[in-house]
Amino acid sequence: MSDQLLLTAREVAASAAALIAERRAVGVSVAASKSSLTDVVTETDREAEALIRGMLADARPNDGFYGEESGAEEGSTGLTWVIDPIDGTVNFLYGIPHYAVSVAAVEGDPDPKSWRALAGCVLNVPTGEEWWATAGQGAFLDGERLEIASYVDLDHALVATGFAYTAEGRRTQGEIVAALLPRVRDIRRMGTASLDLCGVAAGRLNAYFERGLQPWDHAAAALIASEAGATVRGWHGAADADLTLAAEPKLATELLDVLTELDAGRGGRMV
Repeated sequence: MSDQLLLTAREVAASAAALIAERRAVGVSVAASKSSLTDVVTETDREAEALIRGMLADARPNDGFYGEESGAEEGSTGLTWVIDPIDGTVNFLYGIPHYAVSVAAVEGDPDPKSWRALAGCVLNVPTGEEWWATAGQGAFLDGERLEIASYVDLDHALVATGFAYTAEGRRTQGEIVAALLPRVRDIRRMGTASLDLCGVAAGRLNAYFERGLQPWDHAAAALIASEAGATVRGWHGAADADLTLAAEPKLATELLDVLTELDAGRGGRMV
């Protein structure tokens, strides 16, 4: 079943990516803001999600759906599709070639703490790179099997992160990054959580962490990273809005310990 789900995920991601590329070529404008004035949504976000939702309704009419732009709808099969039509909307808006379609099929409630991800696809729209995984069968980039980078000490680790959309959240997260920066090789902030997680899967990054992610941000990419050998976790278990962290297993423990120390020093206010 996972193979069939993956085929569907890849098909709908490809169709959405084609639509997004077409819309980007003729120009993009902001349709609305969400949690803050800097947290934007475009008409293409909505249009792409509607396309994905329609294709899934045709292919898998009894499954549930959970999308960033249109919310959740229960199904009768125990499976839910978790969708981010454009992860990295600000990059998309500015024409920065680092934004993706993310499509995942999960078993159980659409909650990262309880679901089991079965299949996922992340497609970088501008570059065409396609990442995918199915549970227990490994992770792939354009057909090549992925494996995370070998362990390195934290002070040799290239670490990616992201920031909240609220001014106070960013201020506190900036303090954390400033304190972490002297303890790692370097920090990257590229603006697309799913592609950062896929970067860990491919060994392009040693680690990634972020607070404030929503389920659709990491549903597919967390599976891809874990199937490539990464530990993907939160503070006390599964990745969730409180923390999403991915790295080689030993490095993940070391980074989590440092983040816990830094967070405690600021009263537990990373977001």
